[in-house]
Amino acid sequence: MSMHRRPLLAMSAACLFGAVLPAQAQSPPSTRIRGTIVSLDGPLLTIATREGPHVMVALDDNLRVSALKNVELSEIAPGTFIGTAAIPGPDGGLQAQEVLLFPEAARGSGEGHYAWDLAPGGTMTNATVASQVQGKSGRDLTLTYKGGSVVVTVPPGVPIVTPIPAERTDLKPGAAVFLSATKMPDGTYTTAGVTVGKNGVNPPM
Repeated sequence: MSMHRRPLLAMSAACLFGAVLPAQAQSPPSTRIRGTIVSLDGPLLTIATREGPHVMVALDDNLRVSALKNVELSEIAPGTFIGTAAIPGPDGGLQAQEVLLFPEAARGSGEGHYAWDLAPGGTMTNATVASQVQGKSGRDLTLTYKGGSVVVTVPPGVPIVTPIPAERTDLKPGAAVFLSATKMPDGTYTTAGVTVGKNGVNPPM
């Protein structure tokens, strides 16, 4: 790989995966938005959020759009870098709600273990898979990150996805979206990256 190509990949990864960085690592603070596209009028994307209200998001001129594809749990091997949203299970351990397999260019994105708002009491762990074993309720992944490690159980049926490129033209009414945006003084939002549902695979984050 050329020296010119490597920085471009790193830049692309930062744009595609800004949505999964911890909010405290961004300045100004960002807001995660999940919902369904109502319309796209020029640079303004209107979204019906999962909470109900509609919000307007101004899309950056250099907007990065990504989609997702399903992958098998077997691709989550020791040494891979993943992000997983989880909630406490009945036994007190962490149970994954989704797993995102990062491409190698995005290794280290948002590394750590922190609160996440997909569900009450939720967490996000972006970390390297140290080991995996079959547990009673699913595959148990030991995840290591700078400063710590956790064990997350991946139950059968949990979405396991990896990013793929998408286009602005994929931002169609009815499509599910997930993004991280900056709220402006007038109550609107701006963003440089959107993950959109495509080919039946919606953002599970």
